[in-house]
Amino acid sequence: MGFLSTVCVFFFFLGVKVYCQYENYQWDEDYDEEPDDDYQPEFQMRQNVDYGVSFYQHPLGCASECFCPPNFPSSMYCDNRKLQTIPHIPAHIQQVYLQFNEIEAVTTDSFINATHLKEINLSHNKIKSRKIEHGVFAKLSNLVQLHLQHNNLEEFPFPLPKSLERLLLGYNEISRLQTNAMDGLINLTMLDLCYNHLDDPMLQEKNLAKMEKLMQLNLCNNKLESMPPGLPSSLMYLSLENNSISSIPENYFNELPKLHALRMSHNQLRDIPYNIFNLSNLIELNVGHNKLKQVFYIPRNLEHLYLENNEIENINITVMCPSVDPLYYHHLTYIRVDQNKLKEPISSYIFLCFPHIHSIYYGEQRSTNGQTIQLKTQVLGRLQDDADSEEHDDRHEGPEQEGTEENVDPHYYGSQEWQETI
Repeated sequence: MGFLSTVCVFFFFLGVKVYCQYENYQWDEDYDEEPDDDYQPEFQMRQNVDYGVSFYQHPLGCASECFCPPNFPSSMYCDNRKLQTIPHIPAHIQQVYLQFNEIEAVTTDSFINATHLKEINLSHNKIKSRKIEHGVFAKLSNLVQLHLQHNNLEEFPFPLPKSLERLLLGYNEISRLQTNAMDGLINLTMLDLCYNHLDDPMLQEKNLAKMEKLMQLNLCNNKLESMPPGLPSSLMYLSLENNSISSIPENYFNELPKLHALRMSHNQLRDIPYNIFNLSNLIELNVGHNKLKQVFYIPRNLEHLYLENNEIENINITVMCPSVDPLYYHHLTYIRVDQNKLKEPISSYIFLCFPHIHSIYYGEQRSTNGQTIQLKTQVLGRLQDDADSEEHDDRHEGPEQEGTEENVDPHYYGSQEWQETI
């Protein structure tokens, strides 16, 4: 037996060796093909080929105070390093991040070689307007995005390059605007001027109208007492919260047909024209925290309506929705009406006018004596067609068929049953 075992082991290893040789041979035979000229290695570099982009023959540099990730060689990160001056920016850099430092000045020398810059973030520094050298940004012909929010700027920076698309100037002390400061901003799509000291005289020259591609304008937390004049017709998002605006001119929004979102909470609005918000593209409207006493017409495409903290005592649905067209239902889905002076819930007719509505937030209401009250509300379902109604009756006969106050959140007036059949 010992001899036979030795022989078996010998032939076993011999077979394995032959099998492995056969496998190796097959592998080489199957894959020993000519290289595919169409396939290129991911990081293959070829000289003297024009790909339409800049090619640097020299090693890419980086300022010693900053970090340039190998995976993003055109970006330089210098944020949160207690820098007091802007470091040297190599010519190949396209994005430089200098936020959260102690930089006080921006000089021509800062970007003398950085002609390819597309984005500069200088937010959260200590920059003052007089410390920005004239024309320092205008020379950057490729600049697309400029962050200067959370600084100490006293006036709108000028001049700026025509290439600029997004300009963020919020949380400064801007109270001055040169007449021609916005003349060259023909490609600007987003302008943020929230939390500054802008007042009505600064905007009377209709400077904003010069930005014909502007889509988003943020003017919240300023000192405006009237609606800004001459806004470009391209505007889609307008933020005017926390000002002192008390009225809206009759035909103010006629020149803003593309407006999607309007935020005017925390103003002094009282009486506004009934049809003022009849905008075909308006989706979000926030007029909470004002002094409104009456509701107004709701455009068909509006989805979110915020009316909280006003002086409304009664919500007349026929004012909001004068007629019902089964072919063109309103899109309203959510209403917020807390902190008003409502004495009773909104009529259930609201679900006929606005069949897509899923909740109405009542919260607490203010009574005449200054106390807060909660309205007693319940869930109501809409009428269904005959077949559905019969099936519904078969399944839900009995007292539990009706919605009760005990199993419904009193802050909401929902329409879940209505929604199921839409």
